[in-house]
This record gives sequence, C-alpha cells and structure tokens, in this order.
Amino acid sequence: MKILGIGNAIVDVICKVDDQYLINNELTKSTMKLVNESEFKKLLSTLNIEGTISGGSVANSIVGLSQLGNDVGFIGKVNADDLGQKYEEGLTKEKVQYFYNKKQETSPTGTCLILITPDAERTMVTFLGIAGKINEQDINEKVIKESGMIFLEGYLWDEGEPKLAFNKAMSLSNTKAMSLSDQFCVERHKINFLDLVKNKLDITFANEQEIKSLIDAKNFEDVIEFGKQLGKLLIITRGQKGSVAIKNQEVVECGSKPNLKIVDLTGAGDLFAAGFLHGFINNISIKECLKKGTEMSSKIIQKVGARLD
Repeated sequence: MKILGIGNAIVDVICKVDDQYLINNELTKSTMKLVNESEFKKLLSTLNIEGTISGGSVANSIVGLSQLGNDVGFIGKVNADDLGQKYEEGLTKEKVQYFYNKKQETSPTGTCLILITPDAERTMVTFLGIAGKINEQDINEKVIKESGMIFLEGYLWDEGEPKLAFNKAMSLSNTKAMSLSDQFCVERHKINFLDLVKNKLDITFANEQEIKSLIDAKNFEDVIEFGKQLGKLLIITRGQKGSVAIKNQEVVECGSKPNLKIVDLTGAGDLFAAGFLHGFINNISIKECLKKGTEMSSKIIQKVGARLD
C-alpha cells in the first residue's frame, strides 16, 4: 500500500448558513470548534442538512488519492452505530481499505457540522464522539509496516490515548507526513507540534496562518528561512498567493489558478495534500507535485463538499 491515512473518522454534515447565524451562535468564521454532544444536538436542530459524507481531514485526502488511482487505506475510530456503518460504506465505495473493526462503544460516531456562508468560507463545529478516543490498540501494526507512508492530521493529536496512538504509528512507519490542520489546533499544541515538525515528521503540510503561528513568524520571509533550516519537506498553501515547497535551500513556488467560481472552501487543503502526495509517491518533481495539488484544490472549491465526483 502506498499511503495509510490515520485520522478522525468524522461524518460531515453539510449545511448552508448566513453570517448572522455564526454571530448568533458565537462561532468564528473559517475555524473549527469542538463541542460536546448536547451543544452539537442543539445546533443541529436549527439547521437544514444539504448532505452527509464520510469525512475527516485525512480521510478526505485519502479518498482523493484513491480517486487518482493510488492504493490507499485508512484507520479511524467509529462506533458500531448507524453513522459508523455509513462511514465505512462511504470509504469502501471510494475503494479505500478501511482498517478498523467497529464495535459497540460508549460514545457515538464523530460528526462535524460544516457551515457554509455565502462567501464560500466554511466554519466547522465538531463533536468528536468516539473518533477522539483512538488508542494504541486501534493502530494496526502490520498495515503500517507494509505501507510506504503514513499521513496524519493535527486534529487527531491530543493528550492521553490519542497521543500514544499517534506516537505508536510514527514509531512503526517508514515515512511520516502530517497536516497541521487548523490554527487553533496549532496554538493549543504549539510546543508538541513544533517538536513533531522539527524532529519526527518527514513531510509537513500547513497553510500560511498555521505555520506563522507555529513558529511565531512576523512575515513570510521568516517562514522561508525556517523551512530552509528544517531539513525536511515543508509544504505551505497561501490561498490566492499559491503554494510553496521548501527543503534545505530549495524553494519551489506554484501560483494559484485564476478566475475560479468558488462555491465552498471545504476540503481545499485536504485535496491539495492528496494531489501533492499523489505526485510525491509517483516520483514526479516537486513543482509538478505542487501543480497537482493546486489542480485538485481548484476543482474541489468549485463544488459543495470535500469529494470530487
């Protein structure tokens, strides 16, 4: 298997809202907020659902890689409930091998409300459920050892059992890639994330805000200098400014695609990572990897949701 994704197994519930809805519910646009079950149900009761998808950040990337013809798999924790069954079916339909045996749990399958405002920005409200309780026993050692690379998400990292699961997976893997996931996530785990990026990961994906927050950069030149000193592959997405890959003294840039009819930014970073990693595992140049990532992200933001048809 080329790539094994390990992440939060989350059922995405897509809804359209206006800006006032975010204000009324004290939500910060374009960020992800974790809530408990009662808060989640309260919000859900006020929304009209557009659709549901087997999601989670890394799962979105893994599906994108599968759609590009790569042999991929995923580990993520769900309950043996209705949503858990739908989650597995959704991945299997996309030809992703799912390496997790569902069982009855005390918490339900994780769910994420993806609230899309008219400007196409997405604001996420996540109830992790059982997804956030992944542990070492959920990590399939044999599958990791037989995979060319693991791809992790910053969302998964948390103190306690998730951290142990995360570290176990990294200790068994040949090549380790991770997305920083979210600026709030970075700020919560800054010391640990900086250690991961500097000392444990081979490839790091981040957007400009996340990487600047991680290293307390004043400007993007600070980020470039950090990337040159890092000695690992650092990939940064910059929205309309395109993307940059840095390794040692090599800095490769790629522009964004112009004149796109942006509908929904959900999955833009996830599909960018899918495109880049597709190029990486198929041994094409870093410039072409960035172009493939840009192509994938450009396609996904012109439709609702994080799945290409």
